Amino acid sequence: MNKYFGFGVLLILIIMLPVNALAEKDDSAKKEFEVPNHVLNISKENTFPNSTEDQEVVEPSELTQELIDGVDVAIDNPDLIKMLNETSIKPSPIAFGYRGMVYIGRWPLNYKSDETNINWEYQNINTNELNNIGGDNEQQMQYTQQNKKEVKGALTNKIANPDDVKKMMLLEAQDKIELPLAYSTVIGKNTKKDNTYSVPAKKYGELQAYAPAVNERGQVTFGEVYFQLKGYDKSIVVKNVTKQGIGAWVPIQDHVSYSFNLK
Repeated sequence: MNKYFGFGVLLILIIMLPVNALAEKDDSAKKEFEVPNHVLNISKENTFPNSTEDQEVVEPSELTQELIDGVDVAIDNPDLIKMLNETSIKPSPIAFGYRGMVYIGRWPLNYKSDETNINWEYQNINTNELNNIGGDNEQQMQYTQQNKKEVKGALTNKIANPDDVKKMMLLEAQDKIELPLAYSTVIGKNTKKDNTYSVPAKKYGELQAYAPAVNERGQVTFGEVYFQLKGYDKSIVVKNVTKQGIGAWVPIQDHVSYSFNLK
């Protein structure tokens, strides 16, 4: 009886190992993108209302999915999928024996991420100062945005179809990081935060504020896309497949990283 019980426990442990390993991996990924204490959300205080840049998730139609499944290379480009959804090619009833190829362009087909990192001090946006060198008592200072500041992200090198590539990279980053991401974010003038910083007597305080951003790096796969017609059958053919490395900076909206120094 004990022999069978021990075997059952061992079997359960073996089954649970991959699940536990996956859970540990997920926890590790979450900790990697955890917001540090010196980074604060200013969405409520921001005097400039940022619009979210949620990307449209385009689901392939039944026919589009069938066409995509018939290709060796993955097709994830939402604009290409949308175009395929809206395309209607119906071979003629008398098309027996007909063969034809319709070229629909060279497209970025998919983006594969190699590395995702966050630079919490991507761009300096503000400096507040308090001179207490001649003072006798401790004073308090706070963050106040002196001027309106727009922070823009961008691709790190030139590439064909940059708008399509930026969309795919943003979708990949949003899938990994539960923070508001956009290629442009604005911090409004006179934006303030209640957190205070103490400047002792005979000291000079300096509070630097930074906009954080995600650095996404990976590879884009390109290919020439054709509709192929063979009688009543339709399919997609992809030719001349190439890959290109690409990187992008994507700002994190309505978040500010603070660095306080005494001199």
